[in-house]
Amino acid sequence: MAAQEAVEHKYVYGFSEGNKELKGLLGGKGANLAEMTNLGLPVPPGFTITTEACKAYLATGQEPDGLAGQIEAYLESLERGMGRRLGDPGDPLLVSVRSGAKFSMPGMMETVLNVGLNDRSVVGLSAQAGGNDRFAWDSYRRLIQMFGKTVCEVPGEEFEHALDETKRAKGTQNDLDLDADDLRGLVGAYKKIFAKHTGREFPQAPREQLDLAIRAVFESWNAERAVLYRRQERIPADLGTAVNVVAMVFGNLGPDSGTGVAFTRDPGSGAQGIYGDYLANAQGEDVVAGIRNTVPLQELEQLDKKSYDELLGIMARLEEHYRDLCDIEFTIERGKLWMLQTRVGKRTAAAAFVIAGQLIDEGLIDLDEALHRVNGAQLAQLMFPRFQLEHDFEPVARGIGASPGAASGTVVFTSARAVELAGEGKSVILVRRETNPDDLNGMIAAQGILTSRGGKTSHAAVVARGMGKTCVSGADAIEVNVPAKRFTVGGRTVTEGDVVSIDGTTGKVYLGEVPVMPSEVVQYFEGSLDPEHIDNALVRAVHRIMTHADTRRRLAVRTNADTAADAARARRFGAQGIGLCRTEHMFLGDRRELVERLILARSDTDRQSSLAALLPLQRDDFVKIFREMDGLPVTVRLIDPPLHEFLPPLEQLAVNVAVAQERGEDVAKEEALLAAVRRMHEENPMLGLRGVRLGLVIPGLFAMQVRAIAEAAVRVTREGADARPEIMVPLVGAVQELETVRAEAEKIIAEVVGDSGVEVLIGTMIEVPRAALTAGQIAEAAQFFSFGTNDLTQMGWGFSRDDVEGAFFWRYLELGIFGISPFESIDRDGVGRLVRIAAEEGRAARPDLKLGVCGEHGGDPESVHFFHEVGLDYVSCSPFRVPVARLEAGRAVVETDGSDSR
Repeated sequence: MAAQEAVEHKYVYGFSEGNKELKGLLGGKGANLAEMTNLGLPVPPGFTITTEACKAYLATGQEPDGLAGQIEAYLESLERGMGRRLGDPGDPLLVSVRSGAKFSMPGMMETVLNVGLNDRSVVGLSAQAGGNDRFAWDSYRRLIQMFGKTVCEVPGEEFEHALDETKRAKGTQNDLDLDADDLRGLVGAYKKIFAKHTGREFPQAPREQLDLAIRAVFESWNAERAVLYRRQERIPADLGTAVNVVAMVFGNLGPDSGTGVAFTRDPGSGAQGIYGDYLANAQGEDVVAGIRNTVPLQELEQLDKKSYDELLGIMARLEEHYRDLCDIEFTIERGKLWMLQTRVGKRTAAAAFVIAGQLIDEGLIDLDEALHRVNGAQLAQLMFPRFQLEHDFEPVARGIGASPGAASGTVVFTSARAVELAGEGKSVILVRRETNPDDLNGMIAAQGILTSRGGKTSHAAVVARGMGKTCVSGADAIEVNVPAKRFTVGGRTVTEGDVVSIDGTTGKVYLGEVPVMPSEVVQYFEGSLDPEHIDNALVRAVHRIMTHADTRRRLAVRTNADTAADAARARRFGAQGIGLCRTEHMFLGDRRELVERLILARSDTDRQSSLAALLPLQRDDFVKIFREMDGLPVTVRLIDPPLHEFLPPLEQLAVNVAVAQERGEDVAKEEALLAAVRRMHEENPMLGLRGVRLGLVIPGLFAMQVRAIAEAAVRVTREGADARPEIMVPLVGAVQELETVRAEAEKIIAEVVGDSGVEVLIGTMIEVPRAALTAGQIAEAAQFFSFGTNDLTQMGWGFSRDDVEGAFFWRYLELGIFGISPFESIDRDGVGRLVRIAAEEGRAARPDLKLGVCGEHGGDPESVHFFHEVGLDYVSCSPFRVPVARLEAGRAVVETDGSDSR
């Protein structure tokens, strides 16, 4: 290795030089191959080209200086160790070239097998395999197909059509029935396809094949499907991929050879046992592509007990070593077991919680580590409903429950159609023979995925589990005809547009829409399931981890609730108060007429009459909410939106008045209403007369609300409960606004509260950028801040959340300007900085200032971590997101060391 030591940067590592901690440099695949090598497991020799080399190549379009020499040095070392040379005509060394990023991206980037084969070495490979011509030509056709599609962008369908034509000519549907002559002819057909699309002959120089394959893997980092997958999974775009060059071992040498994928526990449920798929006389890509249906891993015991027993021993050792579920790829070459990959396996949300609980019991991890290994997105998935099957719903087919959940939708057969219908707001089920990486758009758009081929380790299964999508794979009773847009099963035909339902837990497929029922996790949060006395591993695990999260978290979790029913449900879900009670919702329905009277009032007497009519209604609402939140704080936001929102649209009202006038009807009331609507009309009402401005312009409006809140609190307190009201003034941009409202409110509170013992706090929302930048001043008049991150995002970015998401956000996401909508997850650099400034300056002015957040970000997992970092006291979110926020607040504490939870 003297040659590589002379260069400044080390871009290549042998497997014995790395370990699993270097996945940022060596990628997950390379780091784990190194780890298994160092554990003494049977790993084919090879080397890894680092992510740094990839990033340098992508930045300049050229290999970095020194890389070619290092590859040469490590290749020579590999050749010496194997006793063969790459592509040697007599005794060839063949290699695989595989991608491997830091985070698993199944099927998103490229792999090329059998690199080094050409017209001469195919003969040597046959001799090497004891004269097995069929194996040699099968390997050669695979190389041309993978190399052509991956490296030279030859349409993969053309190779598939040529293979199908060869099988038809042979009178078979099984590629194993093709003999050496058939495959030799197929190689010739593949070469012609390659030449037609590339304008050159298939490259015969082994080193040229290797170099082009390495570059193709580098470039696949920025392939459209890889970019889309990273965006979906929130994987940073600047990591790059490593490239692994590994000596080939062959599972397609005959019935004593094969390839498979194994899990140390069930990735669907978390249950312990033997899970996986095996395919005899095949190469690894056949398993994950779902080209042939596999057999369960247990059947390997009858086929090759020695390899089976060795594999089970290695699986147990890897799980103990990694302290987690491991996903393993292996090949058996004529009775010799080889380990091709291991990684911490992707799993369903249910399995994540169950496995974490099991590993605690086994002493492999502690409660903090268990909390680290699950997340709020997974918990949210577990709260989705499931099928209610008490009725006569008979499945028409059954496949493998590859990713759990209950999904119903319109059948579609192409990704493009799935995206189109989903864009129209329809639920769709994507039906394919098997999916491939090009189907990613459709898989994201679909509610569920159904395939007729493949198993738990097929592309559809692995990707669906990673995305939390319901998936049934390997439903082989279904005959899928994509061109005709239909599938048949049991004599029935289902065409595009029909509705089906799929159960990703049982693998059952139903015709029509099946009703759903609440999940058992929601039942647990509702209090109807006792985790200590039921035989349900998932509920017990959720209870255990949630209990630990509550003991670890610093952030309190409140809820956004406007009714007593919402408040009661949120409290059952663990809410520690209400962080946002929107009073404008109390003016809807039958009360809208009272609001119209208030707007139309021409005198103080009329206005006071309208307010007096509203007062008892508001008070009764607050009484019910305070009772439900006995002993917990309730933050009530004074009316926020402009009053015109409670009135008919200007254009509609004008037409109605004109029509009535034409008919000679008495329209005095309607004319008065129209005049009021015209008087209040604004071009951009979200930036006009609303919030504190409305309270200052309409005399008595805020005073009525403050009185209703105080009177309700006093009534509830005298009943023996503990009301803790907090009055929040919205849309404050200057301290003088808050001071004016507060002065009036304090007089009313003092008058109403008397000696009842009720304490009422007065604070404000920070939702105007100026408020964030003058928080030190505003804190002098506020006892608490609650960040309204919806409006703060809207005004910080300068766009209307009601308009922009459908108008251009899709393009911003496509271009990478957004990794995710800033309304969905907090914009740390911009809006987040405003939050940080306001928190720091507010606390500097008033050390006892309470800080919370009540926008939608309060229930977003990544945003919760940010609010923990900034030092807020609580987050507030919708009732169903309360458990998610509780979990993430606990995770924020255990992950403050900066460790990576992926």
